[in-house]
Formats: sequence, structure tokens, C-alpha cells
Amino acid sequence: MNTEANPQLLLDLVKIKMPFGKYKGTFLCDLPIFYLEWFQRKGFPEGKLGTLLATIYEIKLNGLESLLAPLRKKNTI
Repeated sequence: MNTEANPQLLLDLVKIKMPFGKYKGTFLCDLPIFYLEWFQRKGFPEGKLGTLLATIYEIKLNGLESLLAPLRKKNTI
């Protein structure tokens, strides 16, 4: 995984919805932590979706969800 900071990843977390599964249609930033923990145990998908899920998992795990609040407001206007 690329460890270089990418601000677009944070924007994508509030714009992109889960494309499959029980939480299909849910914004990635709104996925419950237990669902993200399951992916962490089983393996995140390949590609961009996996990177986004791993990112939101780390954000939630470390209590940093407030970082997304300004982006949520900005993208609901």
C-alpha cells in the first residue's frame, strides 16, 4: 500500500458508497467498525476500495473521525 499522504482518499471516504454486501449503498465513512474489523481480519479487497476501507478502519480505530466532519459538510452542500 502507498503510504504517501493523499488528501483525495479522505474526500473519497465521504463521497463513495460501499458497492456490495450488507452495507451496499452506505458511505464508506459510515460503515460500522465491526464490519471494518471483519475486513481487517479476512483481508481488505484489492485496489482502491481496499485502500479506502483500510483507511477508514484506521481512522475509526484511532478515534479520528472528526477529521472527516469538515469534508462531510463541504460535500453535502
